[in-house]
Amino acid sequence: MGPHPAVAAIRLAVRRVLHDILTDHTSTTADPGHPRRAPGDAPAERPPSPLVLVACSGGADSMALASALAFEAPRLGIRAGGVTVDHGLQAGSDLRAEEVVLRLRGLGLDPAEAVAVRVGREGGPEAAARDARYAALDAAAERHGAAAVLLGHTRDDQAETVLLGLARGSGIRSLSGMAAVSGAGGRYRRPFLHIDRQTARKACMVQSLPVWDDPHNADPAYTRSRLRHEGLPALEKALGKGVVEALARTAQLSRDDADALDAWAGQAEASVRDAAGRLECAKLYALPPAVRRRILRRAAIEAGAPAGSLFARHIEEVDRLITGWRGQKAINLPGKVLAQRQGGRLVIRQG
Repeated sequence: MGPHPAVAAIRLAVRRVLHDILTDHTSTTADPGHPRRAPGDAPAERPPSPLVLVACSGGADSMALASALAFEAPRLGIRAGGVTVDHGLQAGSDLRAEEVVLRLRGLGLDPAEAVAVRVGREGGPEAAARDARYAALDAAAERHGAAAVLLGHTRDDQAETVLLGLARGSGIRSLSGMAAVSGAGGRYRRPFLHIDRQTARKACMVQSLPVWDDPHNADPAYTRSRLRHEGLPALEKALGKGVVEALARTAQLSRDDADALDAWAGQAEASVRDAAGRLECAKLYALPPAVRRRILRRAAIEAGAPAGSLFARHIEEVDRLITGWRGQKAINLPGKVLAQRQGGRLVIRQG
């Protein structure tokens, strides 16, 4: 008898991602210029197998992911480890992190470690915790030389992300939700974006995996928590079942469109700069708004504006320097960046 359907589903999702990681690793370690081994030569040294880490909070989603990684990785010759991040936001969080590490080691993951972080306040508690967490995961991946880090975001998380983006009015990129592959060099992989939260929880239950439910996930003080426990249920009550699946499909369709527009903007950017590399307002004006605003956003980020703090309203104000020029003063952007129009050129720089 095969595994429970929930277990089979999560293992298949992880197996597919691991195959992709292995393919990427093989292509980057292969040396096409290396001469073939002549008869009698010593066999060439094989590159070390890649290490894949799982980011595990101890919750159902990440524990299901950790168990699937522990099962699938050895079958593909991949080393598997785990990292849990202690945000220090709750009493006893350090002890809980140690418990998660013991569970990861019990699954056979090595290395398995807990990393403590200090959560700041910039951008609100949720954004600050996320920034601290990804910084810790980046550092762990660099420290261990990991080829990838797996994240347990599910289809439900994706639906919540789309709704949050819609509420912010941040444009099509925010509606595209979380990417299956993201981070520098494709470091972060999300195998569960097509799997619902209940399947991950069921997989833990049938495998007798202990899970920890973070009380923050049920705390109405947090926007995502309110959306999860009040917003989405209300939508399903009003519109019927299938809202989560529809939102996840919206994310993928929006991502495809956003990627195409990003590529268009990348190709068009050189054509709107003068010989000195300055942006020419007249040429920007001639572009479609969706393409023009992408160029403006990219220029603001290159000047030092933090991407996570740069919202649609900021870009709209800068865009008005192109489309509604009435002698406006400089626009203040996050990161102490200024945007102003000078002699038919748009200058975006540190203030």
